[in-house]
Amino acid sequence: MAKGNSSNEPRRALITGGASGFGFETARALLEQGARVAIGDIDEGKLKAAAAALDSDRLLTLRLDVTSASSVEATVDTCQKAFGGLDTLVNCAGILEFSKFVDTAEEEWDRTIDVDLKGTFLCSQKAAPLLCTSGRGRIVNIGSDASKIGWPMVTSYVAAKFGVVGLTKSIAGELADHGVTVNCVCPVGCPTTGMGAFVLDWKTKATGLSAEQVQAATAKDIPLGRNCSEADVVNAILFFLQDSSAFITGTVLDVDGGMTSTAAVPGAE
Repeated sequence: MAKGNSSNEPRRALITGGASGFGFETARALLEQGARVAIGDIDEGKLKAAAAALDSDRLLTLRLDVTSASSVEATVDTCQKAFGGLDTLVNCAGILEFSKFVDTAEEEWDRTIDVDLKGTFLCSQKAAPLLCTSGRGRIVNIGSDASKIGWPMVTSYVAAKFGVVGLTKSIAGELADHGVTVNCVCPVGCPTTGMGAFVLDWKTKATGLSAEQVQAATAKDIPLGRNCSEADVVNAILFFLQDSSAFITGTVLDVDGGMTSTAAVPGAE
């Protein structure tokens, strides 16, 4: 049985959906720690902007379609050649669409499941051999509050994100003998990411409220009284990547200010 080492050496990481949002900020944080980082994203324009913003000779930017096994395999192979291996995978790629359940097109359903769930499966599967031989392998999947709550109007997204939690737990059991940990971070909506801005825009149009009013209402429903930030999520991801977290696997960590596990007391101060 392989054992995770405690070298605290800089990581060799692949981050999907890494050109923006949680993926981009995770890449920034890992680069600051001295890691070698590859960010994979389907949007080449965002990849170019990310490369310019991060400006590091330890950064690879790779066009990646997480729904394509051949694209995923080519990306992992490139990481192996460039880094001499891979010990970290952060699955951030994801999409969301709004529609009533009865109006959800089959194509919309398939696309969301393919990106959010199948993409996590493919990337984890293709990276697993390298993670297993590294002696300190880590997979962190990005779930959602929609991994725990059946929100209306986003049926395909909820189904995919529930699936990511199940996939996380199953993979964790299979890879444990190789010292690989597999965990899931489930954030509540974050208005500063691309997806968060998309959701915020939809809510303003659906309610007639301003963006500020929508954000205030959302924060009021969170026991800790504020909206999620990208830093909140990145800190959770980095926790799972530490060598000191080597005994934690199959865990689902809610980063939601208590929203899915408790309730704020009205009028409490």
